[in-house]
Amino acid sequence: MDMLRAMQVFVRVVELGSLSAVARERHTTQPTVSKLVAALEDRLGVRLLERSTTHVVPTEQGRRFHERARRMLEDFDTAVADARGLTETPAGLLRVTEPVSLGVLRLNRLVQEFMRDHPDLEVELILNDRVVDLVEERMDVAIRIGAQLPPNMVARKIAVSPRRLVAAPSYLDTHPAIRRPEDVPAHNYLRFAWASDVVELHGPGGARTTPSLSGRYRINNSMAIRESLLMGTGIGLAPGWLVQDLVDAGQLAVVLPQWQAPPHEAFVLYPSRRHQPARVREFVRFIGERLAEQPGFAVPG
Repeated sequence: MDMLRAMQVFVRVVELGSLSAVARERHTTQPTVSKLVAALEDRLGVRLLERSTTHVVPTEQGRRFHERARRMLEDFDTAVADARGLTETPAGLLRVTEPVSLGVLRLNRLVQEFMRDHPDLEVELILNDRVVDLVEERMDVAIRIGAQLPPNMVARKIAVSPRRLVAAPSYLDTHPAIRRPEDVPAHNYLRFAWASDVVELHGPGGARTTPSLSGRYRINNSMAIRESLLMGTGIGLAPGWLVQDLVDAGQLAVVLPQWQAPPHEAFVLYPSRRHQPARVREFVRFIGERLAEQPGFAVPG
């Protein structure tokens, strides 16, 4: 039995929770994956997985073995990369995860620009709004906007994005004028589904206000909020990275330009490793320089 191959397959089965998913990923069949895991169990003399008709989960021994096997495979990959000189030249597979809307609007192009500069590199870009465990899911780098950051990751703030009230000219032309924050609660407010309907706005001379906003439409996707604002559905508190290009084109207008909410903060996250591959080091450097140059972003103060 190829012990290394069997360990690689087992680790991915635990991470994906599916024999068939691993088979698709490795361009093989589910019976082949199942036989490799079974052979590994026979070699170790323990049951590593509990199988059902819909999914697989590791046993207690399987969970312990998975953690050690994953670390061994990471060390093996580092050793291979070092032998091939990949610790000095960006090459191999780079796995990156980012929020969906940010990835579509701003980061997809940057990733492809990075690939053009490094022809020996492959990138797997996973757009996902949930907080991903980089170690568990074998991701190299994550880009995150605000939120609580995991304590076991290296996190660098690489850009900020101001948040202001915006609306389409068509909406503003057909609704009462907004001249001060006290006028805002009378308007239809578009907000992220589970965000608060109370916002903190900072104005001239250190002034602050917390208007309570209301609206008939709540959405759980930033791209849908962007489209709804363009349609003239209402006003919204939007970060620059989401709408700055539309503001620059005159398709959206900033409401109360002297007032804004605390900015979005963008972070690059990666596991702390002593032998970090060049592909990770170079991407972290690249995204740290280039993201702040994108529409709606700025260098952190």
